[in-house]
Amino acid sequence: MPNPRISYVDPSTVNDPAMLAEFDRCAREGTPRPESQAVRAHVPAAFWSFANTWRDVFKNGVADHKIKELCRIYVSRSVMCEFCGNQRSIKAAKSGLQEADYMDLINFESSPKYDERQKAALAYTECITWDLPATDELWARLHKNFSEPELVEIGYFVAITMGQQRWLRTLNIEHHQILAGTDGSMAPGFETADALTQSKQAPDYWAKTPAKPHTQAAE
Repeated sequence: MPNPRISYVDPSTVNDPAMLAEFDRCAREGTPRPESQAVRAHVPAAFWSFANTWRDVFKNGVADHKIKELCRIYVSRSVMCEFCGNQRSIKAAKSGLQEADYMDLINFESSPKYDERQKAALAYTECITWDLPATDELWARLHKNFSEPELVEIGYFVAITMGQQRWLRTLNIEHHQILAGTDGSMAPGFETADALTQSKQAPDYWAKTPAKPHTQAAE
């Protein structure tokens, strides 16, 4: 396992009952898993800012949670954040999202896996993540499929998760290092430290292939 670039705050040293309860929730439910929050815990304001935003904008909110989950993993695969990309939303799974639904995200426009609304949200995510032109055609597509509150929430969520994932990928953090022994929200094949190591060694491991926006996917 790699050593993190910023140390983890050991939950056993935390005296705040509310923070301990949030660490416990992260271990049970994930997204986020406890390691990223153990880094943010150096600054309690950062810890709670992220926890509260994640609860209110990702877990809850006005937009379809399954769509936000697909957008989250699209960002992971675009910016190569393995820590985030190897997690899955338990809430999305309970709502019917399946592992196969994650498999073709970078090629979403040509994939039969996604419906019109999902593709529109992913195009929005792609535009934000890859700094693509925000064309009239894109906005017409978005307004056709989503209300303005939904567009605000999805855009804000993508911006938050993109920034966090770009940061987390620099930290060298890994799963199963804090409150180990739980597998809440881990992707199939990443439920334990040993399984994670084996999955990362597979020749078809997703992070071994640098992603491109769909406009460049055929190049």
